[in-house]
Amino acid sequence: MARNSAQDNPLAPVTIAVGQEDLLLDRAVQEVVAAARASDADTDVRDLTSDQLQPGTLAELTSPSLFAERKVVVVRNAQDLSADTIKDVKAYLGAPAEEITLVLLHAGGARGKGLLDAARKVGAREIACPKMTKAADRLSFVRAEFRALGRSATPEACQALVDSIGSDLRELASATTQLVADVEGTIDEAVVGRYYTGRAEASSFTVADRAVEGRAAEALEALRWSLSTGVAPVLITSALAQGVRAIGKLSSARGGRPADLARELGMPPWKIDRVRQQMRGWTPDGVAVALRAVAEADAGVKGGGDDPEYALEKAVVAIARAARMRRG
Repeated sequence: MARNSAQDNPLAPVTIAVGQEDLLLDRAVQEVVAAARASDADTDVRDLTSDQLQPGTLAELTSPSLFAERKVVVVRNAQDLSADTIKDVKAYLGAPAEEITLVLLHAGGARGKGLLDAARKVGAREIACPKMTKAADRLSFVRAEFRALGRSATPEACQALVDSIGSDLRELASATTQLVADVEGTIDEAVVGRYYTGRAEASSFTVADRAVEGRAAEALEALRWSLSTGVAPVLITSALAQGVRAIGKLSSARGGRPADLARELGMPPWKIDRVRQQMRGWTPDGVAVALRAVAEADAGVKGGGDDPEYALEKAVVAIARAARMRRG
């Protein structure tokens, strides 16, 4: 979660968490509540949706208490508050009560922007919780998770975890926690593979990645694991085709920044970086050989041969050899 570095006090009178990433929004709330209960174990927490905060409700929740108890008031989907309630909140922002922390969760955007502007104007602590739509962002998230848990993981392990789990941040966070709890020492790609490459998409692309990198033995091992866990052969040939085509596209493209090449080739920038690393050793002849091998494997797994597994093994070996043509 990216914070305003000038205001990093969880017990600030007002915190606004802005964005649509549910896990980060929940963590923003949890951080405030944990800090409040560390200060006062009897902290009263009121967690409300926008429709539960009616005109007058905030005044009731923040009115002085005979016991001077600490309180946290959480308002979710603050962008959906009624106009009258927004007036109440804006008035409160001008004179927040002592021993009370107000947490506003706001999706961002134009809706309810006046409330965000008012909170920022009075110096509210702000936490950014943007939706992580880019693989590079999720990769950074995984790295940060391991750091926060006090453990080290190799770059390859972090990438493998993102490839295996996908876009769900809760699952990524859960996976990092599980790995840290179960595994001693540095977490590497092999460890991630043992836990998560049973997922069809991940395991098929692992085969392709190892093959185009020229790592035949590892590609064959990943292939056998994929087939043993029920991955359809056609998914593997598809992944192999995508891997080889990406090498061909990038090798024939003009040089430039990843963002420019991404637009030109229709790939995300993070993939440009990965393919650049994978294409070392490739030649135009090697790409042609690999594409023929993929075509033959595709025909073999779609009824053109008697043994789909052999067809895939033959393709993987051919691609790995093609990847090493320039290296001799």
